[in-house]
Amino acid sequence: MMNEITVYKHDEKGREVWSYPASLLKRGENCLQVEAYFDRDYVDLGPAVLERGDRFVETFYSDRWYNVFSVYSVADGSHKGWYCNVTRPAHIDDHSVRSDDLALDVWVTAQGDVTVMDEDEFAELELPDSERRRARRALQEIVTLAGEGNLPY
Repeated sequence: MMNEITVYKHDEKGREVWSYPASLLKRGENCLQVEAYFDRDYVDLGPAVLERGDRFVETFYSDRWYNVFSVYSVADGSHKGWYCNVTRPAHIDDHSVRSDDLALDVWVTAQGDVTVMDEDEFAELELPDSERRRARRALQEIVTLAGEGNLPY
């Protein structure tokens, strides 16, 4: 039996902007992986489109400044790619995961092509220089993992 987990997405100030239910797939020492289904009608990211019912396998880390969502098509189950969010390390407990989104996003196609998104939004955030540097390092780590083919499924 899968455990129900609530995912809370916060903005950079820690305010909740979105929450949704997910099913626990696995739990590690510093990570949590859940399955959720996209609950919005249609979002055009530019390099990809997300549709209601797309399956997301989401990996959150309590010791990394990002999370990674592996996205599968509602239409045919094919792997669309990875949606990666630069965030503060996640807060994980028995029933929930919370992450503060820092605006920078990365889309990686199933073939490994990388698109960095929302750099203008990131530039406008009021963040301490130390967090801005951590976020930039996290972005580079995501790009490196994508190039090596090491993003989680």
